[in-house]
Amino acid sequence: MNYLAHSILSFTNGQLVGNMIADFIKNNERENFPLEIQEGIKLHRAIDTFTDSHPAVSEAKKIFSPLVRLYSGAFVDVAFDYFVAHLHSEEELKSHSAKAYKILWENEKWLPDHYRKMLVRMEQDDWLSNYRQDQGIKFSMQNVLHKAKYLDKNLPVFNIFLQNKQELQLYFDAFFPAILLECEKNYKPIQR
Repeated sequence: MNYLAHSILSFTNGQLVGNMIADFIKNNERENFPLEIQEGIKLHRAIDTFTDSHPAVSEAKKIFSPLVRLYSGAFVDVAFDYFVAHLHSEEELKSHSAKAYKILWENEKWLPDHYRKMLVRMEQDDWLSNYRQDQGIKFSMQNVLHKAKYLDKNLPVFNIFLQNKQELQLYFDAFFPAILLECEKNYKPIQR
C-alpha cells in the first residue's frame, strides 16, 4: 500500500505519524520514538507484510511485472491508492488529507529530515487527495520510475494501469476488506 492507504489505515494521530515515516526509519531507531509512533511504525510494517503475502496482490503484480519486473509491487501499491481514494467522496478525501498533513506537521520534531522535505512537496501537490485522479496516479508512477535505479524512465507504466484498471479494481476489491479487517482487529485501540 502507498501513502494514502497507510494514512487511512491509521487509527490514532501517533499511528498516522509512525505509519507515514516507517520507510524512513531503521528498525533499531524505532525505540527513539514515543510509543504511539512506534505502534504506527509496527502497523506500517504489518500492512506491508500482509500486502506482500496476499494472493490478490500477487495476481495484480503480474499486470506490471512484464514491464517493471521486481518493481511491480511498488506500482500495485500506487494503483491501489487510486481505488482507496474512490472509497471516499472528494470532500471526505480532502478533509482526511488536510487532517493528515496537520497531524504530521504538529509532530514535525519526530519526522526524519528526508521525510520532512518530501512532506513539503506532498502537501504542496496534495498527493493524498490527488490519488483520486488519473493524473495523480500518473504523477506517482513517474515518481516511482524516477527513483528506480534500473528502469527506463519512459516506460508506459501509466498506460498499463489505464488498460488494466478494471482488473486491478477486482484485485483491490478482493484485498482491501481483508487488510482493513486485519488492521482493525490487531491495531485499532479499544475504546472505553
